[in-house]
Amino acid sequence: MAAAAAASCAFAAPPVDKGYIRSLARSGKTVLVVEYYDGQAKVVDRKGYASSKGYKAASATEIQVEQKLSLRLFGIEPCAGDMVNRKENYAGTCSDFAKRGLTTLLRSPKVILCRAFIADQQAQVQDATCWGYYNFPGSLDSVDMFEEQLVSLGTHRIARKTDGSPARPDLIEAEKIGRGGYGMWADPRVKGQ
Repeated sequence: MAAAAAASCAFAAPPVDKGYIRSLARSGKTVLVVEYYDGQAKVVDRKGYASSKGYKAASATEIQVEQKLSLRLFGIEPCAGDMVNRKENYAGTCSDFAKRGLTTLLRSPKVILCRAFIADQQAQVQDATCWGYYNFPGSLDSVDMFEEQLVSLGTHRIARKTDGSPARPDLIEAEKIGRGGYGMWADPRVKGQ
């Protein structure tokens, strides 16, 4: 129930303020901020973290923040079983491929902003939607949603609710891009799942 509330809250909340996210950047650190929303889509609390080493993927969908806190990217999942992608020279489990995708996203953001539901604030694993701010002077300056990036690259897919509907309808267009033959979708066995 909290996950469903978090998802609806994350999407009902106002769009991210890219200028605000950029303003959180600190030299030599990766800053991670979690905004906690109530049922009225209002920020009621924030927690901030900074790391000189950055943050790691604890699993295919979890970002390890501290020893007793990880953020789970809501509404996405790896494919089931094994997969092969010859273009990317990969053969192995879907979970390892997805974790590799998340690990890549976590290598270089200056700032990570995540939105979670206030009811999950004390949980060790909190469902969240996250954005990363990437800045490489002269070549890249962008704020990107992690889930959208992972789904469009084909490392993850949209999870399904028990009724078969997508857990993240906001990611349908991103999944269409991924299904064009990227990542997991390059393996015909995955298309049949």
